[in-house]
Formats: sequence, structure tokens, C-alpha cells
Amino acid sequence: MSRAISVGKNAIRQCYPNPMVGCVIVCNNKIISEGFTSPFGGPHAEVQAMGKVSDKGLLRKATLYVTLEPCAHYGNTPPCANHIVSLGIPRVVIGILDPNPKVSGKGVAILESAGIQVIQGVLAASCHFHHRRFLSLQNKQRPYIILKWAQSADAYMAPPRKNRTSYWISSPLSKQRVHKWRTEEHAVLIGAHTLVDDAPRLDARLWSGTSPIPIYIDRDLSLPQTAPLFSLHKKIICITDLSVIPQKGDQNITYLPIDFKKPLAKQIANALFLEGISSVIVEGGAKTLSIFIQENIWDEARIFHSKNTLGTGLKAVALSGRCIEKETIEQDLLHYIKPHFDL
Repeated sequence: MSRAISVGKNAIRQCYPNPMVGCVIVCNNKIISEGFTSPFGGPHAEVQAMGKVSDKGLLRKATLYVTLEPCAHYGNTPPCANHIVSLGIPRVVIGILDPNPKVSGKGVAILESAGIQVIQGVLAASCHFHHRRFLSLQNKQRPYIILKWAQSADAYMAPPRKNRTSYWISSPLSKQRVHKWRTEEHAVLIGAHTLVDDAPRLDARLWSGTSPIPIYIDRDLSLPQTAPLFSLHKKIICITDLSVIPQKGDQNITYLPIDFKKPLAKQIANALFLEGISSVIVEGGAKTLSIFIQENIWDEARIFHSKNTLGTGLKAVALSGRCIEKETIEQDLLHYIKPHFDL
């Protein structure tokens, strides 16, 4: 199952809106095939893995390991559970059940009714984390939300505005790590001040992969569209006030209206869910991060702690959570934080 999780990671950012399932087939204690979810519309992980086995007779004495319950409904492809039955696989090991009402428990029922031995819950916690974006969409009806920032040893997020363009708190390798993360998530979100002060690109130029969709907040559509991101990305999302009606039809900008007189984070998360966004990295600034923290609309925080001091500037936001992992990157200490409310 651990290997199936590793294999499933190959589908990241490629298979949406399907989950990035990994599958491993074992016969006589040897892996004879592996598969992961194809880009949307293509074969699922189980079909990929079974299709690679040239001697189909081996499948009749094999065990199929899969990170998520095989599907049980017709979509762009036939049900995987039926295909497993048709090839005579006698044993299936499942990481977690699929929460989608079209599947949940039904895939297992198809397998068991055909006499297949089904074992559930193997490395369930690891499979749950692997499928965290898909599970957030299904269970919470919102994207998986990651908060990210860097802070100095004296807890500042940024120097005074006049010095910001020439100073980086975190190390070059930490910056590269952020670009790697961007290739793994669907979108990246910033607030109005970050857009104006930092003129960001919000791409993944320091890592190989697909850049995320940039999202920025512009309540009254007064911000200049001069940052490099406006010319770099084919799709951009602007969160704006519902009382504002865009007068210009920017071909690459999608406007999502919300009510700025009400709490924002839940509205933003809901608007992005309806737009089909599966995961978001919130990269700042402090005000934007704070609205998600105050409303408990976040799933994970990644905080770079630098050994450098600033002495003055923008104070870092306060966050309550439990540290699940620490990692040293050059002179930085990276903390991975999970919320207390999500135990």
C-alpha cells in the first residue's frame, strides 16, 4: 500500500477532478504491475495496472492494492470494480473508502458479491493524507487550503515597505521549495497589498511543473494590473465585491463576487469550490492569512522560521495549531502545522 501511495503521486495536478489513486498488483509476493489515475477522461489506476499485465492468468491468483475504493459507477469510463471482477482477481486491499455517494461502499459491495476477498483500512491514515485534496472537496465542499509564510527570528513577516523588493527572509532553497509546492497545488492566493507591494509572478519558475492559477483579492477593482502575473498566466481569478460589476472583459481574468460586509474566508472557499479549484496555497499577506485563521478555514500551515532578525516591519500572524513535522532548509527551520480543530 505504501508503494501504491508513491505511485499515485505521479497523477498529481494531472487527473483533476478525479482523485490521484495509486494501484499495485502483487502475485507470488512480487509486484507485477502498477498504475495511477490518467488525465481526466482516461483509465483509472486499477485499469491502468491490470492492462499492463500481459499474462492475464496471473491476475487470477494476484492481490490488487489500491489507495481508494474502486469506483462503482459509469462516468467517462466504466466502473473499475466491475473490471476487477471480470478479470478474476481474488483479493483486493483498499486504503480508504471513497466518500463520493456514487461510490462509497458500492465498489466494495460489487467485489464482495462476486466472491472477492476485500480488506479495508490498510495504511488508512497515509491514504487519507494522500487523498486530502479530493477528500476536502467531497467532505468539506471546499478546496484544501494551505497557509504559507516566512518569518524572521523576531517574528516579522516583511521589512518596512520601502525595503521589501530587495530583501528575502527565507533562503534560496526555501524559495525553491515554495515553487515545488506551487506545482503540486491547483491555485495560489494573495491579497491586495501583496499584489501591489511585491508585484509577484506566482509561477513555478524554480521547479519543473505546472504553475498554479493565481488568485488575488481586489474589492473595488481599483488595483493596477501591472504585476508580471497578469501577462504570464492564461487564467487568473479575482475575488471582488458583489456590488462591483466588472466593466471590462479581460480574457484571462475570472471575477468571483463575494459580500465584503460578511466574513470572507468561507465565502472565498465556497466561490473557489464552485469554480472547481481543488487546493489553494494562501501566500499572503498578513491580512489575507488572518481571515482564514480567524474563521478556521485552513487545513495545513507551512511556516519558514529564519535565523535572521529584522527589528521592524510587518509582524507575523499568530497561529494556533500542532506541529507535525520540522525540517531544516539551509538556515531556515520549516514547521508543518495542523489545526487543533481538525483532530
